[in-house]
Amino acid sequence: MGTPRKVCVVGASGKLGQYMVRHALDRGYEVVGVCRERSVPKLAAYEGRMTVVPGPTNDPEVIRRAVDGCDGVLTVLVPWGVRQYSSGTAQAVLDHAPPGARLVFSCGWHITRDGKDHYSRRFTAGVRIAAVLGRLVRAVEIDDQVEACRRIFASDTRWTVVRGSSLEEGESQGLPVWSRHVGDPVLASDLTRRVDFALFMVAALTDDTLVREAPAIVGCRTPSALAHAASIPRDQE
Repeated sequence: MGTPRKVCVVGASGKLGQYMVRHALDRGYEVVGVCRERSVPKLAAYEGRMTVVPGPTNDPEVIRRAVDGCDGVLTVLVPWGVRQYSSGTAQAVLDHAPPGARLVFSCGWHITRDGKDHYSRRFTAGVRIAAVLGRLVRAVEIDDQVEACRRIFASDTRWTVVRGSSLEEGESQGLPVWSRHVGDPVLASDLTRRVDFALFMVAALTDDTLVREAPAIVGCRTPSALAHAASIPRDQE
């Protein structure tokens, strides 16, 4: 696939979404953003530089209009509420993105594609607690994010699911490093700058080696990433 010309950012008003908008504009892409109507003011800094389609990201008609003519779609899978927001958003993108479009989705390390990821007891317990508390207060539906990714993995589209570590704010440190499985020592630091998570998402649009991959990422300047880089013989770099 060549370089995209028009890109849709689904969930554009959030922190990750805004970083993706910025990176996409910096690359010269025509950008369309989707966000809830009440969140449109969060994109004021980009007024005149992008098109905004207001509405719920799990609304098929909203997504159909937004992705029309797009070569790439960047989607934030947010597990809001208890109304299958993530799976509804993913399904709308899968159903309405143009044939052959590059689809890149974001989620957390807790998603596993093949069951070969290895999680610490602390991490697993944290996910379980978050899932229970989220359901109790009807604010978060982590299991629905799992369902969203199941549908993506089963599709025949040109997808990538980027699995993010714990996130922090700060200036960009560069493109994160990745592994197919959580538990790889390179990921041990479990920390990525949010701006660089967005950078990886946008870079994936033109990286065909990531098609139908679920990379787990970590910041390239974290101790585990630097230790991994130092262990690679120079003739293999």
